[in-house]
Amino acid sequence: MSQTVLITIGRLPKALDFARSFKAAGWRVLVAEPFKSHLTGASKCVDRSFQVPPPSKGKEAYLAALLRLIEAEGVDLVLPLSEETMHVAHLAGRLPARTRLYAPPVDRLLALHDKARFPAIAQTHGLTVPETALIESPEAQAIAEHQDFVVKPIFSCSGRAVSLHTAGTSLIDVAANLTEPAVVQVQVKGKQYSTFAMAQDGKVLINVTYQGAVMTGSVAVAFERVEIPAIQAWVETFVSRENHSGFISFDFFVDESGTASAIECNPRVTSGVHFIETDDLAPAILNPGAQPIRFKQTKLMQQFYPTLTEVQAAMFKGPHYWDRLKVLRTAQDVTWDARDPMPFITMPITAFSIIALSMRQQQTFGQVSTQDITWFEGERLEAF
Repeated sequence: MSQTVLITIGRLPKALDFARSFKAAGWRVLVAEPFKSHLTGASKCVDRSFQVPPPSKGKEAYLAALLRLIEAEGVDLVLPLSEETMHVAHLAGRLPARTRLYAPPVDRLLALHDKARFPAIAQTHGLTVPETALIESPEAQAIAEHQDFVVKPIFSCSGRAVSLHTAGTSLIDVAANLTEPAVVQVQVKGKQYSTFAMAQDGKVLINVTYQGAVMTGSVAVAFERVEIPAIQAWVETFVSRENHSGFISFDFFVDESGTASAIECNPRVTSGVHFIETDDLAPAILNPGAQPIRFKQTKLMQQFYPTLTEVQAAMFKGPHYWDRLKVLRTAQDVTWDARDPMPFITMPITAFSIIALSMRQQQTFGQVSTQDITWFEGERLEAF
């Protein structure tokens, strides 16, 4: 009898990669998703999709719905991938004996995700990070007075509520517009990169370094894989010192001297996963280190529909039309597979709820696609 994996997000292309990989490995694939219609649900690799309440409607209700599903369907592996990971990790200690949860312990996970605590952790390992302080602290005031700085919520994602400021800007004025705890961080000058790694017991099994080729706000919708030795060494050192297992991702700046500074950690899957051979993902989770994990041959990938939107926008404003058009014409789409074409073909339909939210709220697709699953302190109810 085949085993069953429950993927706890379905709306994002990264979930489709894992669904396809586990199906190729002979597993039964289930998806739990707050949206009734979603990208991964259109795949022939998914046996069943289940709609669950989003964490934003109440953390305990979300976890209870997952537990009922896990027990009813005899789930062997629970696989969180995106921002919902911070919620799903709280299932540890509550799962049936047969069920494995692929997530680090909650305390470690939240410490890495926390924009104030992560830089302190990295510094203890002798790694380069920009000076960072809680916005109400004297250290934050000193940063704001003398250097250009960034303000972001301690649990932000997808660029949500992130703002840039010049030296001397009043923190009192900035803080007045905030609704949650935030940090002040020195703006690092240089070129920006992101990473995605899979690790086991402090060893990096594979690390992808990539840069945005086409952006929607602060989120890349087309991306190019690159090799930056300073970043690779930074990631390997951090994973080793933390003895980390699981997914882990970072955002970096590399300055003119070649120094790599990590500005934040995302202990989840990012778009870098699309550069890994899909068939290698499930084995890397089920039997880590048993076989090499391969990169795809392509080094330029895109989310076609968002990239198309950015190309169309550049026709009327901005100087980047031809560069974006070249990417659109040459990059490989992250969802397209001739053996499983429906997720790509039906994406405008399955993503309609997110597209509508994006237009209604005047926010980017990336921002609205995670707002109902983003981690928040305490319990709350809010409309979505």
